[in-house]
Amino acid sequence: MTAATSLDLAHRAMTAAPDDPAPRLRWYGALAASELLVLLDREPTGDSLAPHVFQLETGPVVLAFDDAARLTDFTGAPAPYAALPGRALAAMLAGQGLGLGINLGTPDGELLPASAIDWWADMLAPAPEPGALARGAITPPPDLPAPLIAALGRCLATAAGLAACACLAGLRRDDGSDGLLLAFLDPVPDAQPALARAAAEALRFSGLDQASLDIAFLAAGHPDAARLARLGFRIDLTPPAAPAPPQPDPDAPPRLR
Repeated sequence: MTAATSLDLAHRAMTAAPDDPAPRLRWYGALAASELLVLLDREPTGDSLAPHVFQLETGPVVLAFDDAARLTDFTGAPAPYAALPGRALAAMLAGQGLGLGINLGTPDGELLPASAIDWWADMLAPAPEPGALARGAITPPPDLPAPLIAALGRCLATAAGLAACACLAGLRRDDGSDGLLLAFLDPVPDAQPALARAAAEALRFSGLDQASLDIAFLAAGHPDAARLARLGFRIDLTPPAAPAPPQPDPDAPPRLR
C-alpha cells in the first residue's frame, strides 16, 4: 500500500472542512506543485502527448496520479504515461472542455470538472514581473502564517538550484504600511520570472492578500543582503549535494570478475 503523499494529506484536510475555502485552496496549490503522471493513449513522441480521454456521463476526463504504483493499480497493467508538474497540466487542459481525475481508485481520489480546471489554470496563469527591492525598512518577520510557510515550501521545492536561498522578512514601507519581503539571493541568470511565479503561486494558494508580499532579487553582496540573512526566515534553495562515492575497504577481498 502506498504511503500517504503530501497531496493525500492536503485532500484529507480539504474534505474534513468542506465549507472552509482555505484547505481547498491549499489542495489546489499542492496539486499544482505535485508531479503528476498522466495516462496516455500511446507513448509520447517528441513534445506531443495524447492523454487517454475517458467519456463519462459528466463529460470527458483525463486521469493523473501522483505515484506510478497507483497508476498501475488503476490500469491493471503497465501503461504509457507522461510526468508533468501539476501547473503544466493545468495549462495543457485549460479551455479544452476536459475534466481531470486525480488518484482515482484511492481513498483520496478526486474528479474535477472542466470548469474547475479552467479556474485552477486562471489561478496559476498570472506571472508577475520581477521587481526591484521595495523601498522601506527591513524588520524581523512577524508571526508568519503557517499556510504561507507551507505553501512556500511546496512551491519553492521546484526552484532548487535557481538561487542560493530566499529570505522572508518584515517590511515597513515608506508609506507607513507593513508587509512581507521575500528576497532571493544570487538568482541564476534568467531565473527571476520562474522564482517570482513560484512565490506568487504560493501566496495565492495560501489564501493571503497578494498585496502583502513584495518580491526582490539581490546579489549576495548587496548592502541589504546581510541584514536580510540576519533578520529573515531563510529558505535554502541549493540542490542537495550528491552523496560521496563509497570508499573501497583496503581489507576487503578482491572482487572476482
